Amino acid sequence: MNLPSHTPLPRLGVNIDHVATVRNARGGEHPDPVEAALLAVRSGADGVTLHLREDRRHIRDADVQRMVTALTAPINLEMAATQEMVAIALRHTPHACCIVPERRAEVTTEGGLDVLGLSATLPQQVRTLADAGIRVSLFIDPEPAQIIASAEAGAAVVELHTGAYAEGRDGELARLAEGAVLAASLGLEVHAGHGLTFDNVRPIAALADVAELNIGHFLIGQAIFDGLPAVITRMKAEIAAARV
Repeated sequence: MNLPSHTPLPRLGVNIDHVATVRNARGGEHPDPVEAALLAVRSGADGVTLHLREDRRHIRDADVQRMVTALTAPINLEMAATQEMVAIALRHTPHACCIVPERRAEVTTEGGLDVLGLSATLPQQVRTLADAGIRVSLFIDPEPAQIIASAEAGAAVVELHTGAYAEGRDGELARLAEGAVLAASLGLEVHAGHGLTFDNVRPIAALADVAELNIGHFLIGQAIFDGLPAVITRMKAEIAAARV
């Protein structure tokens, strides 16, 4: 895809949750997700994502505090739409919060947030976070009704769930492309993520309206073999190549 030369490359946000997963498997403090976040930024990441889950299965409350103290790069706190998580976000005021669906039984986030189904409570939560200077993103499937509802809820950003695309489902790339165009037309910044790898990232990075990609599990897993600086460098190169 040939784009105008002024079209900025999508930013790369690196999710460091699974560094904490490895740490928690044995207890103790090693490997340290904050150290991983600092290394990711030094290696070219444009920001860091961390998901504080209700059951604290990987990131802990203390990690969030240490992260906001240690990092100058943007921090994106993924969280459920609960009073507890809103209070934590207000206490730490990260650059951004991405509100995601959350179920205790899931291994990873499965599907997008049902913004329509949360219309009675979500807009107030979005306003509360935005009033504190936090940029609010909603993690949604690329469905027109959910995109429109996200704009109506007052979100600044939607992150389009790329999981079905990563699984190779027919028509998903076109659905994501159409969703990105619709979201941008409504004044929403468009991010994308879930299941992205070296092999499948380019078609998503090539979408002109996508401003940021958030990638975690693949990068942390591949870093076991190649090192975090190397995998971030290569992912940035793949993103850049998609916009040539």
